[in-house]
Amino acid sequence: MSQAWRGALRGNEPMADHVSWRAGGTVARAFFPADLADLASFLGRLRPDEPLLMVGLGSNLLIRDGGFDGTAIFTHGALDTLRREDDGSFYAEAGVASPKLARFAGRQSCAEAEFLAGIPGTVGGALAMNAGCHGGDTWRYVERVLMLKRNGEQVIRTTDDFAIGYRHAGLKASSDEIFAGAWLRFPAGDAEAARRRLRELLERRIATQPLQLPNAGSVFRNPPGDHAARLIEAAGLKGTQIEGAQVSEKHANFIVNPGGVATASAIEMLIGRIQAEVAEKFDVQLVREVRIVGEMVRRSGHDGEGV
Repeated sequence: MSQAWRGALRGNEPMADHVSWRAGGTVARAFFPADLADLASFLGRLRPDEPLLMVGLGSNLLIRDGGFDGTAIFTHGALDTLRREDDGSFYAEAGVASPKLARFAGRQSCAEAEFLAGIPGTVGGALAMNAGCHGGDTWRYVERVLMLKRNGEQVIRTTDDFAIGYRHAGLKASSDEIFAGAWLRFPAGDAEAARRRLRELLERRIATQPLQLPNAGSVFRNPPGDHAARLIEAAGLKGTQIEGAQVSEKHANFIVNPGGVATASAIEMLIGRIQAEVAEKFDVQLVREVRIVGEMVRRSGHDGEGV
């Protein structure tokens, strides 16, 4: 592949440096585009069958210890355009941090964007998983979406093109397009009220979540009519550890990595143990919110927990 881009392409990039769990293997290739046009140029020269992984802030992602044999594209700091359009909507590229969009909309005297401040990821990730908290969901405010095809072509799609559900959004038609940006609209509000709401939500997060330790946010979706954290705590799993990975004592739907010593395998084993015990005790199947990709490393030892 002849170079015709401005960004940086690196080989065997350690993903523990890029995900909020501070654990995991490497990716075969890592591309850091200069901007959206640069990413489009890079995609146009990539093999059509090359496995792709989009990475924002790495806050909802785990790469298995065996690594990912493909190309990871890092959008944060590159796809960072954020503006208010003449029609009043907000245009945000996929690499914009969700809290940044929340603050920007608030300063523009708009309401209901504050929930985005509680999502520790980018707009691209929020679109892909219909991220939400505090009663808000991303796609409720989306009007149109800018997509990139694998050949680098840009296409604008409406919400009618997508199947949107709880913690998921994808094109109805089979496609290999990726999220590049979106136009969102929020109702009119008061800038000072938005600032107060943002401050309240931040204080609540600090009080209830283990933000000082490496984590990936909520590990499981909330099952209908219940909360994953309640079920995990009721199963007696708060504080449970496997090789450095630990169910948070502060919030049971968080797995933390104190000291950054846990491997991706240990985190994944702990996820599996939580699912198994909650299913056994309450007959509820917890579904992961976090994305796990890559190859597992063969392990030996007792109970699958050897070195």
